[in-house]
Amino acid sequence: MADKFRLSEGALRLIMKGDQVDDPIMQVLGSKRIASASTDKERFRLLLSDGKYLVSYAMLTTQINDKIANGELADNTIIRVKRYITSVINNGGKSNKHVLVILEMEVLLPGDQTGKIGNPEQLPDNDTEPDSTTNSNNATTNDHVNSLSKPATSASTYRCMLNKPTNIDLNVSLQDHHIHPISSLNPYHNKWVIKARVANKSGIRKWSNSRGEGQLFSMDLIDESGEIRCTAFRDIVDKFYEMIEVDKIYYITKCQVKAANKQFSIKNDYEMTLTHNTIIQECYDADISVPQTKYDFISIDKIVNIETGTIVDVIGICKSVSEIFTFTARATGRELKKRELTLVDQSNSGISATLWGTDAEKFEGSSQPVIAIKGAKIGEFGGGKNLSILGSSIFKINPDIPESHRLRGWFENGGMQQNVTNISSTSSIGGSQTQWLNLKEAQNLSSEDAEKGVYFQTKATVIMFRSENCLYKSCPVDDCKKKVVDMENGMYNCEKCGRQYPNFKYRLLGSINAGDWSGNQWISMFASETEKVLGMTSEEVGQAVEANPQALADLADKANFKQFILKCRAKTETYNDETRLKTVAIKVDNISYKEYNAHLISRINELQGMKN
Repeated sequence: MADKFRLSEGALRLIMKGDQVDDPIMQVLGSKRIASASTDKERFRLLLSDGKYLVSYAMLTTQINDKIANGELADNTIIRVKRYITSVINNGGKSNKHVLVILEMEVLLPGDQTGKIGNPEQLPDNDTEPDSTTNSNNATTNDHVNSLSKPATSASTYRCMLNKPTNIDLNVSLQDHHIHPISSLNPYHNKWVIKARVANKSGIRKWSNSRGEGQLFSMDLIDESGEIRCTAFRDIVDKFYEMIEVDKIYYITKCQVKAANKQFSIKNDYEMTLTHNTIIQECYDADISVPQTKYDFISIDKIVNIETGTIVDVIGICKSVSEIFTFTARATGRELKKRELTLVDQSNSGISATLWGTDAEKFEGSSQPVIAIKGAKIGEFGGGKNLSILGSSIFKINPDIPESHRLRGWFENGGMQQNVTNISSTSSIGGSQTQWLNLKEAQNLSSEDAEKGVYFQTKATVIMFRSENCLYKSCPVDDCKKKVVDMENGMYNCEKCGRQYPNFKYRLLGSINAGDWSGNQWISMFASETEKVLGMTSEEVGQAVEANPQALADLADKANFKQFILKCRAKTETYNDETRLKTVAIKVDNISYKEYNAHLISRINELQGMKN
């Protein structure tokens, strides 16, 4: 069967010299995982043969790594290379090594259906130098050759002139140099030029600490082979910030490349830093080979089942937006500003997303725009899920992408009138699909489930309501629930907001010992659910206590032996080096005996099936 696919003999020699070969057919003789500091994206190297020559420095771009994981590229597999890039890297201080980066490929024949073809020999390193007739200054791709439509001018070249000479002439466009893929960048190779699109640019952020003060901004660069974070510090910010525009393509060279800080960087082992020697020139070609921002959108209703801390891509209509909320960070004393957006999509679900700093100040959502976010972080508060837009997130308003147009069409053709389930609200958690567990089963969760957090519902009786410290005076600002300090001068101080107010709000924070037939355990509750157990609002409880200090104990006694359906979250927490299971009642409901009896009948049927 292998006779149907004849290998492109000699193609590797031409490719590595810089020539163009259309859709060459190769054979994979082996693969090897490359040691990488990244835990979320592996890199692989292939032993590739064209039947006459073989090279061991052929690499897969990370976007097609799955072909190794799912076994598609077993030994002897025959493939068609549809798109590729060649690059040069420094070989540990020795001679430069030529690398073939495969961007797109097609499996023609699995390895278990054929054997090794021919007797290929290793292509010598000295046989990869470009011929004099080959223009080695151009990027090599088999589906695109750069065209010179408009040369870069000195007005589009930003560089701080140094006394040190450089081997790149500013009078010559970087377009005339060999273009390297982003995936080939590493700290051991400094003679490179990349051609990349700016997918995202942060605002200018300033800092001040014991070591001094300064400013920075960062941008995310993408090309066919991958993406990388690039950051500018201090006076470099002033030189480049105004020049760089999102979605434009630039030639960039002479940046520092170092190992990435995974806390801030996108998925690349390395990151770039702009220096005084950096050269950036705008590319005026309408180059479709440089990709736009790639999204992997997830519908909002799916977020409720995703683990907190996960980074996701989301698109939604900004149905509502809050005013700017200003507060003081407790740890640093800095004044922070945020704005809450409510995003909705075709799943008829909504979620709260938080904008920070200057992004919050500049945002105007009265026109209900489409918002696309790449790299939002899932958070959780009071059992409801939310999104936080990080400095590394890509935030676009009304992006010109198909998903945006479909979402706008849905919203304007009836979507805006739909009832939306807000998964940031505590009342949306659980629902009819929440699993039923008794208290003993909840206490015996596996360590893995307990660390991740498990939602369940149970029918339980209040054995004891703890009245001590369940009522407090809180900040009157709606978004702030911090306890205030009575200044004894008619004013109340909120440390979180850093302000004093002439009034306060009463707030409840409940704790009950709940029991069922299997056992009992302590369960915490937020204000809204504590009010349901007591049958009074926080303000009513506060006024009752003002009139009679014994009132709270009396209310607690009345709550004992009441029965509810508790929708809870159980999760392990560590405090003072002690790990324990903490259970929070996210939602407290009166018992619907019709639904509860249906659950019991279903459970009885399951047990009968197990017996039979």
